[in-house]
Amino acid sequence: MTRYFRLRENNATVTASFDASHKWGLPGVHCPTCKLTWATAGLLYPAVDLTHLPERREFERARPEPFAEFARLRELVRPLAPPNALLLPGTLFGPLVGKASGDFGAFTSLGNLPWVVRKDAFERLQAEGIRGLLGGPTELRFRKKNPPELLELQLEPHGQLHPDCIPPDVPPPCELCGHRYFRLPDEPILDAASLPPDLDLFRVGNFATVSVVTERFMHAVQRLELSGLTFHELPTR
Repeated sequence: MTRYFRLRENNATVTASFDASHKWGLPGVHCPTCKLTWATAGLLYPAVDLTHLPERREFERARPEPFAEFARLRELVRPLAPPNALLLPGTLFGPLVGKASGDFGAFTSLGNLPWVVRKDAFERLQAEGIRGLLGGPTELRFRKKNPPELLELQLEPHGQLHPDCIPPDVPPPCELCGHRYFRLPDEPILDAASLPPDLDLFRVGNFATVSVVTERFMHAVQRLELSGLTFHELPTR
């Protein structure tokens, strides 16, 4: 039986930092059905390139839009996104652009979003046969000479939190915009039936700020002595 772990940064080993944002993103939304103005966090597709999209400038500024305009922009991006991509308001695309400093270990994250990995570490994990490993380029600027080549992991949303760990009074998602809010429980439980059988790393589909890896991924990282990560086991039901 596969064991799953929540991926967290190891602050004790982090000496690097970056101040950056993704090049493009879907706007937030004003929803006429639930009457809320909102945008999500955690839906990151760094390998999705909007460079050749004629309307790309419409994705460069964060702002809320009426639902009809949000939906129009979402459909422009959909052909460029992975099949069945979750494209909620606030979804981000393309490279991280900004400044970086310090010495980057194998993995670096600020607040567990996003995950930046050195290219040599990424290639070693590829050689281990890690399933679902995908990286997008970064555009991080260093002052020092010979900066490391860095990629951002693209962890796509799959699987769900188990209904038992979602408060019973949480309403269902909005039928139009999909909004549904609840706090992450102190002890998250994964819905075993919803988990992808062929991926070693992903985000939780209904709580995308939670990054999940399999025991196989964890053992590869430990065997290769890649720095910057800690693992906390998540129960399944």
